[in-house]
Amino acid sequence: MSHMSHRVIANGPDDPLRVLLVGAGGMGRAWLRALAASPTAALVGIVDLDLEAARDAARETGRRNLPVGADAVRLAAETGAQAIVNVTVPAAHHPVTTAALTAGLPVLGEKPVAPTVASALSLAAAAEMTGELFMVSQSRRWNPQVFALRSVVTEHVGQLGGVTTEFYRAPRFGGFRDAMPYPLLVDMAIHPFDTARFLIGAEPVAVYCESYNPPWSWYAGDAAASAVFEFADGVRYTYHGSWCQGGNETSWNGRWRLSGEKGTALWDGETPPTTDPTATTPLDPVRSPDGIAGALEVFTAALRTGTVPMGEVHENILSLAMVEAAVESARTGRRVLIDDVLAKAYEEAVRDERDDRVGARLREWGSPRSVLSGTTAVPG
Repeated sequence: MSHMSHRVIANGPDDPLRVLLVGAGGMGRAWLRALAASPTAALVGIVDLDLEAARDAARETGRRNLPVGADAVRLAAETGAQAIVNVTVPAAHHPVTTAALTAGLPVLGEKPVAPTVASALSLAAAAEMTGELFMVSQSRRWNPQVFALRSVVTEHVGQLGGVTTEFYRAPRFGGFRDAMPYPLLVDMAIHPFDTARFLIGAEPVAVYCESYNPPWSWYAGDAAASAVFEFADGVRYTYHGSWCQGGNETSWNGRWRLSGEKGTALWDGETPPTTDPTATTPLDPVRSPDGIAGALEVFTAALRTGTVPMGEVHENILSLAMVEAAVESARTGRRVLIDDVLAKAYEEAVRDERDDRVGARLREWGSPRSVLSGTTAVPG
């Protein structure tokens, strides 16, 4: 079995994939709506350590008798579930996903793939060892306007030289984000970093990043950052962001500029991309899966057909590595190589792995870069 192949679940067209939702918090509610509307997946149970939260979520679906439990593997056996959607807090991503994969359950998980690159590598090895699909729902990549922007680059911009994202918002979340050392980089920047990989069509090599916290910030850690990434094809990706912006905010997708040999593409994150900011006629739309519903659609299709979906764990890890490298650069004040981040994470993953079979698969790799895919996974 290759690094990225997975078991096929050959359900018929009128036989939707039986799915458990694991995690009944705020994001879990959004997934409940996506599952309820899906023609290719059927919710058969809800898992949460807080059983009352799971029961509340079941009541919100209008299915008071929907099975609930605190253990995903056990409830899957009781309900005949064929896969899980993991919407737990990031700290639980590794144990929940590992247990599911080991039990023969493919997983569609929320970002981040795991809290660290080391634990993400462990999950990639677990997916290989079990032969089960683990796909990460990087929901802001599943946006028809992002796919349209990529088409604009191909048709009108040509070879890229530079890509820039400006992201300026002022959310007052409260809770854990207010206490994080690098809230913007760790909790939000993975979205544009991941989108940049998709748009550029190459992989990151190095980054220099500076983070800071304006005097008026309500965050304890650095709520603003600027980073310059070098990509393998020489493209430079520049990111400027703040979570305590004083007015003139961008969209949540940010404001994008992609410049190349034949022209420049612009995207404000909300309306269709363009090559001319004065144009009144938008470029032709591109059909693509959209948001978390789109990720679910692609996940179920991949299980039926055996195709490797965009967001498969091996393909997703380099987006998390960009975050980890940016934080390391901000912390040390030096340019950081992505391969150095991967090498350190690989050493940690091999050293700390508790499952002997996963550890053996990790050691077979020799180098993490050799098994992490580029942007070749199919969109679905």
